[in-house]
Amino acid sequence: MFTGIITGIGRITDVQPLGETATHGKRLTITCPAGYLDDAGLGDSIALNGACMTVTTLNVAQNQFTIDISAESLDKTAGLDRLGDINLEKALRAHDRLGGHIVSGHVDGIGHVTYFAEIGESWQLRVMAPPALAKYLAYKGSITINGVSLTVNQIVDSAEGCEMSINLIPHTVQNTALGTLKIGSRVNLEIDLIARYVERMLSADSGGMNNHTPTGQQAQA
Repeated sequence: MFTGIITGIGRITDVQPLGETATHGKRLTITCPAGYLDDAGLGDSIALNGACMTVTTLNVAQNQFTIDISAESLDKTAGLDRLGDINLEKALRAHDRLGGHIVSGHVDGIGHVTYFAEIGESWQLRVMAPPALAKYLAYKGSITINGVSLTVNQIVDSAEGCEMSINLIPHTVQNTALGTLKIGSRVNLEIDLIARYVERMLSADSGGMNNHTPTGQQAQA
């Protein structure tokens, strides 16, 4: 479980295939800020751009750890198949503050950036979410984008999906990897956990219970 409050910006510094076919996953090496791994251990959960992954090797002295990610998870996420900066968040501890919202670390779908520009003292980010996620997005509701807990300021539905507008304060741009986004960038989206349960309850009340997820499958380690 996570909160969507990013605790460090890491970088994928190496990507190695775990096999020779498309059904094999990859092993990622992530380099972290100095001291970030001081309280980490093998088997810990760390969210990478919002996707919960398991630490498989740990080198505290070199500020590095590795994770193994399946082909299925690679197919359902963005930004975890190549070198580059990523948002990091360690799993929530029982005594931590819940500064963002309840985040599971399961990616529900991939969106793309349609607009990103500085406006006044802040930045406006617009992301087009796939149609299957539209019903879970609401004005002033919560959304996780690349692992960052954010508040939706506006939504516009269309045949293409649901475009959400989000205001980013300078602190968020400077202390997460969201500052590297540009128009066309693909981003990981996780809908609000409460919205997921509300939809399930409404489906049950209407007699429409069935086995499904917003986009067919969810990605996790």
